[in-house]
Amino acid sequence: MEKLKERIIKLKEERDAVILAHNYQLAEVQDIADFVGDSLGLSRKAAKTQAKVIVFCGVLFMAETAAIICPDKMVLTPEPAAGCPMADMITAEALRKKKKRDPGLFVVCYINSGAEVKAESDICCTSANAVKIVQSLNDVNHILFVPDQYLGHYVGKQTGKELILWPGYCPAHVRILPQDILRLKKQYPASRTIVHPECRPEVIELADEVQSTGGTCRSVRQSQTEDFIIGTEIGIIHRLRRENPEKRFLPASEQAICPNMKLITLEKVLWSLEKMQYPVKVPEETARKAGGALDKMLTTV
Repeated sequence: MEKLKERIIKLKEERDAVILAHNYQLAEVQDIADFVGDSLGLSRKAAKTQAKVIVFCGVLFMAETAAIICPDKMVLTPEPAAGCPMADMITAEALRKKKKRDPGLFVVCYINSGAEVKAESDICCTSANAVKIVQSLNDVNHILFVPDQYLGHYVGKQTGKELILWPGYCPAHVRILPQDILRLKKQYPASRTIVHPECRPEVIELADEVQSTGGTCRSVRQSQTEDFIIGTEIGIIHRLRRENPEKRFLPASEQAICPNMKLITLEKVLWSLEKMQYPVKVPEETARKAGGALDKMLTTV
């Protein structure tokens, strides 16, 4: 394992590369990364990096986003088969049909979507800034939120806006059930519950806080609480324990696993750097339109 890490570090320097990893990645991948974060943090890091090559350890839409934001960089995904089931629940064609049937829709697109869907949207958001993005739309009322109905429901409640919700969802987060939270709360009465806004509304109602993965890390770091019930994909537990060894973290459900996030391994990261595989390419016109929606997000909040 150590020799593998050494080879990755050496190749990274030779290629002038930076490794970005999402909080849900395998522990070994998080540990080798230059930056670990949520979608918003990774987007900002990609936009600011001076490296020539970005090795993106996450699902495909994340690597696409980096390629759009950084057209002068080479963006590599170690595993092109690492897709996102939620992103697959909406297509650009279906969105175009919806807009045609309902003229005047303003489309807020969760970053968990493909580049072609982003290109049909007015502005993007992440779970970290979705509430602020929608709050900023002072003169817009006819809003379609795609593709996550649960994040959209949460945003609607927080902003008081009536959003039209696309019927998409995250298969990992919907596995977290209210009884999971209630059982752990009973077992650890002094604990604090933090859940992701992709969770079901009835789970969100039981939480002390609703946070993106980046927000969860910050909140835990600042809290004096010792025990935390964490309602999101279990990959984040590794980072939380590494950064807060004196605290205890209880996954709300051991079933909250994204198999696609676990497809990337150290061996695949090494292969990616050795062979410069697999480059992520977004068609120029799609990248231009999607880039507009992403730029609006990055400059709004």
